[in-house]
Amino acid sequence: MKFTIIFAGLLGVFLTPVLGDYNTNEEQSLSVNSEHNLANIDNNNGWDSWNTVWDYESNFAAIRLFKKKACIVHRMNRDAVPSLQALDTLSKENKVQNKGQGGPPPKDLMYSINPEKVSDLNRFGKNIASMCRGVPTYMAEEIQGANLFAFSEKCLNINILWILNTSFCGGILSN
Repeated sequence: MKFTIIFAGLLGVFLTPVLGDYNTNEEQSLSVNSEHNLANIDNNNGWDSWNTVWDYESNFAAIRLFKKKACIVHRMNRDAVPSLQALDTLSKENKVQNKGQGGPPPKDLMYSINPEKVSDLNRFGKNIASMCRGVPTYMAEEIQGANLFAFSEKCLNINILWILNTSFCGGILSN
């Protein structure tokens, strides 16, 4: 009898993390500023929250990772990132909360993070410089045709608006 109680207790301890529902109430919000050619996406998910700015004028994007206390800047891939007008329509139709149901599958992008800090934020435009000022900022380069399964470094996968799966690998994530 004592063995059964101990076994049942241990089974509960080990299965709880596997069977538990750890989905947090992740919410993303989209703001489009057509006048300044900017899109701002906020992901509110507790400690895993992030904010990204897509600057269509400078052709750079940046994501601020609150847990890592860092920014990652990269060139926008215009073949994968929706146009500002498409985002504006998405925003006005309030489709951000649909989580991609019924739409096309998200596009996948993969970036390698350079571990050296960026020294001059101003080259990315004033909006990205403002967002990243005061935190370590790193540049990331897109890896064409990359596969997460073949990549040996640690990666952070971010689903943006359920239309773009972005993976940032290496650099600051290995810490």
